[in-house]
Amino acid sequence: MRKILTAAALAATTLAVPAFAQDASSTAPTETVEAPDGTRAFGIEPYFGIRGGWEQFDSEGNRAGIPGVPRNNKLNGSLVEGIVGVNVPLGPVFVGAEGNVAKGVSGDIDWEYGAAGRFGLRAGDSGLIYGKVGYQWVNFAKRVPTNRDYDDITYGVGFEVGPKDIGLGGITGNSGFRLRGEVSTFGNAHSFRPTLGIVTHF
Repeated sequence: MRKILTAAALAATTLAVPAFAQDASSTAPTETVEAPDGTRAFGIEPYFGIRGGWEQFDSEGNRAGIPGVPRNNKLNGSLVEGIVGVNVPLGPVFVGAEGNVAKGVSGDIDWEYGAAGRFGLRAGDSGLIYGKVGYQWVNFAKRVPTNRDYDDITYGVGFEVGPKDIGLGGITGNSGFRLRGEVSTFGNAHSFRPTLGIVTHF
C-alpha cells in the first residue's frame, strides 16, 4: 500500500511541475512589456498636438538677416502652434522627429514653420524629458519693411508629463494625453520662445 501511495504522489508531482512552470511563464514579463502609461516599450508612437506661446527676438542683427531694432522695441509676438510627429521608444530612452506650423496671434510674427529631431529620456509613469534641434522659418508682419522671411537653426529643451504624473489617472487613464512645456530659440540664441500645450499619442 505504501508503495502505491508513493508512486501516486510521484506521478502527481511529475505532472504538476510542468503545469506550474507553464503557468509561471505565462505571467512572467516578456520582451514586449509596456511602458507604465500603456504605450509600448519599443516601437513607433505617432502624436499630434496644439500649444500656445510667446517669442521675443533680441535687438541685434543676426546671420539669418533679421535686422537689428532698438532695445526697447524688440520684435515679438504670441503664437498658436500645431505640431505632428513620431517617437521611436527604445526602452528607457527615445528618439523622434516632428514638424510645426505656428500662426502669430498678436505682435510682429505672422507665420512660423519648421522641423526638428528630438531625443531624450522616458521618466515617471508617462513622462518625457528631451532636447531638440532642427530648422525654423519665420515670417514677420509689417514692422519689417524689406524681406520678411528668415530661416535658421532652432534648438531647445522640454518635458512631457502624462495623466498619472499629474494626478489625473482616474480621469483620462491611458488615453495618451500629455502636457508639454518647451523653451527653444532661433539661431545662435537670438530669440526666447516658451510654449505650453497638449499632445496626444496614439
